[in-house]
Amino acid sequence: MFDITMDGRTIAVEEGATLLDAARSAGIHIPTLCYLKNVSNIGSCRLCVVEVEGVSGLVSSCNTLAHPGMVVKTRSEAIDRARRTALQLIIAEHGLNSTQYCFSCTKNGSCELQHRCRELGVETSPFKITPASGEILDSNPFIAFNPSLCIRCQRCVGACNNAAGNHTLVSGKAGLRTTILAPFGRDWKSTNCESCGTCAAACPTGAITMKRRRAYRSWEIKKVRTTCPHCATGCQYDLIVKDGRIVDTEAADGPSNHGLLCVKGRSASFDFVQSDRRLTTPLIRSSVTGELEPASWDEALDLVAKKFTELRDKFGGEALAAFACARSANEDIYMLQKMARTVFKTNNVDNCARVCHGPSVAGLQRTLGSGAMTNPISDICENAEVVVLVGSNPEEAHPVIGMQLRAAIRRGLKLIVVDPRDIGLAQAAQIHLKLRPGTNVAFANGIVRQLIHDGLIDQEFIRTRTEGFEDLKAMVEAYTPERVAEICRIDPRDLIAAARMYGEAKRAAIVYCLGVTEHSSGTEGVMALSNMAMVTGKYGRPGCGINPLRGQNNVQGACDMGASPGDLTGYQKIAQPGIVEKFEKAWGTELPRFKGLYATDCYPKMIEGAVKGLFIFGEDPVRTDPDTHHVIKALKNLDFLVVDDLFLTETAKYADVVLPGRSYAEKEGTFSNTERRVQRIRRAVTIEGTRADTDIFTDIMNRMGYPQPRLTPAEIMDEIASVTPSFAGISHARLDSPEVNGQGLQWPCTGKDHPGTPILHVGKFTRGLGRYSTAAYRESSELPDADYPLMLTTGRVLYHYNACAMTDKTEGINEISGHSFIEINTKDAANLGIADGDRVVVSSRRGRIESVAHVSGKTNAGETWMPFHFQDGNCNWLTKAALDNICSTPEYKVCAVRVEKAGASSAAFSA
Repeated sequence: MFDITMDGRTIAVEEGATLLDAARSAGIHIPTLCYLKNVSNIGSCRLCVVEVEGVSGLVSSCNTLAHPGMVVKTRSEAIDRARRTALQLIIAEHGLNSTQYCFSCTKNGSCELQHRCRELGVETSPFKITPASGEILDSNPFIAFNPSLCIRCQRCVGACNNAAGNHTLVSGKAGLRTTILAPFGRDWKSTNCESCGTCAAACPTGAITMKRRRAYRSWEIKKVRTTCPHCATGCQYDLIVKDGRIVDTEAADGPSNHGLLCVKGRSASFDFVQSDRRLTTPLIRSSVTGELEPASWDEALDLVAKKFTELRDKFGGEALAAFACARSANEDIYMLQKMARTVFKTNNVDNCARVCHGPSVAGLQRTLGSGAMTNPISDICENAEVVVLVGSNPEEAHPVIGMQLRAAIRRGLKLIVVDPRDIGLAQAAQIHLKLRPGTNVAFANGIVRQLIHDGLIDQEFIRTRTEGFEDLKAMVEAYTPERVAEICRIDPRDLIAAARMYGEAKRAAIVYCLGVTEHSSGTEGVMALSNMAMVTGKYGRPGCGINPLRGQNNVQGACDMGASPGDLTGYQKIAQPGIVEKFEKAWGTELPRFKGLYATDCYPKMIEGAVKGLFIFGEDPVRTDPDTHHVIKALKNLDFLVVDDLFLTETAKYADVVLPGRSYAEKEGTFSNTERRVQRIRRAVTIEGTRADTDIFTDIMNRMGYPQPRLTPAEIMDEIASVTPSFAGISHARLDSPEVNGQGLQWPCTGKDHPGTPILHVGKFTRGLGRYSTAAYRESSELPDADYPLMLTTGRVLYHYNACAMTDKTEGINEISGHSFIEINTKDAANLGIADGDRVVVSSRRGRIESVAHVSGKTNAGETWMPFHFQDGNCNWLTKAALDNICSTPEYKVCAVRVEKAGASSAAFSA
């Protein structure tokens, strides 16, 4: 730190700060236009000019570094005159002879040029006006560019390149004049623009705008701060509400998104809320017609309570099950599992983590004592020297994290990608291990062996903080680079290089996703990765740890809230002495003690007739779970099925009762993001005919004999805190307080004064000593053979989320990406006579679908890949319900398929 003098005040300044930084830290206002923090500081607008003693002329404060002893003036007659002249030149360049045109502009009221003109008293320009010209580019479904309103500040270029990291929008030259080459014209589909809108958010004028802005002006709206309902990044934004309808979103500077949004968050996060396909009245299946028919709330809830009571009393709580919604609020999920345990008398409670990150919870609890991400997103992106990215494609599945990783790579982060596909980030990686799907355990065991042989392990950490190292050392000795290379089909030299890069780094983080967990050996894969971090001592420190990127917005919270057969809230084990008794006292009723079923284990029990009644809250397993025929058969065999959802989903079509619930934009509550950060959601609109899900559960509980008071979401969170030590310091009031300041709280947060825990396992693991896994590699349950010679793995694309229940209600999203496809290696396609774009038939031992071939080298020969979003070619008709042997997560990532050109197959299977 050093001192400078600014406007007669002594200001302490950090090394590397600009004069603008110094002014803002001291609360001194300097107007800016082309400047955008961490995005653009080219100094072209000249509005931020200041006087520096001893320097001739005025200097731009946004890119002039402060030095000790500087004497600076931010206001004087000369400075004000220079700023007004700069603005007059800009509005002349803007094609205006006055600011009167602004009243018809889309950005009127939100235009920074307009604000600066008002601030500095500039209404007209004495300079020659450049006539407005240039074709308006508005073919992109979400974004438009009007070059006549462009002031060439290049903030959009900085935003696209430096913030979003897309490098799609660039500047050019027309003679001496700077131009913006915007990718929103008729050829927009041929560009790599992600339609994220970061450029439009950065544009200070109406040159680049989101098309939705045409429907409102800033004085007509209210803003409601909330959390994105898509992936688990936990992006913060404002819902823009006009006349009781959501019309737009606006990114906020949240702790995990820092003002960024992806295309889904910005453009596909609210159309579904107001869709005309929303359910607004309960439905009951008629005993006469067999069809779902409208009913009153009392009729529906009476029937639900009556049928579940009859099944419970006749067959016991073991015959009932409840699945929680990982997209709903913590408060909803808590009440759902409370309903299941207090009145259904069942521990057959689960959530969709079972089909995604169940292995993360199980594996990390076994090895560390806590099944969650250890380090914050910003810590990884800012402090790690190396990131090992395993089975994760954050640019598409967690796009805002992908943006931050791209920025970190530009700053010098070294990246190791371990993935069977050529994902986007592989192009920027120092090493890409393009391994065969299903071989993660062999890879991780080989890395650990190499770390040991190269002496890149932390002996002191191993000695003082872990147990079982000698057993691990003996087990991994068989995983030589040559053997691992043969199993994984990689170059042994790359394995050795990856081990050394990770081991030699002082700060290195492991980041992984469903490419690790969705295997029959998923839990073992998670624990094998944990071994890597443990032997190198990379736990409990910044820029380190093991970090599962959770797939859905609140799947972390669903696990936290006890929607699991073996856990109550905060992972308090039902089998642990005293835990059930504690909740019996808190809830005032006897609770079940039997070992509950995982969701994936419920389906065979439904087919057998052991599970007879099921309550599904906000999930669509007919679309999302493997082996669709198997799921449908199970649901059809139930005595009674209830679905609480926003839409008549594929699953709801099999229900006896359908209850219209509410979306995130219609309720108060909280989500827990992937980094354990509990953040608020807030009600922006009300959809008539729906009911709060917590009220639905409360009414059922009361009808079934349990006296559950009707609580507000804030009161429910207070109850959660009272029975959950890791949430004891979390409340709506505190999350809304100036103390927290919109940053959320990361559990464990054990008291009202506890600040939360950004980094887990500092000094000590949750379980005490870290435990090594000695699991050996084993093959996937189904491999290619002569009949089904190709391997299929599945995943996500950028533009859609899960089963499309939310995103496909936005037409622009469907225009960009609306149909199923299958990636096929170029060699395989040539052998099969398939060209890029051909219709193909894809079949497995379980089903048959049609899709479109995307032919490239993105996958290895012998391997294919499909997204699981699209109903016109849903790959889950093909996938296999082979389950992880520890936590019953299905093996979505490996099954054997046959691909043929459409019309050339007479396969008997039909979906």
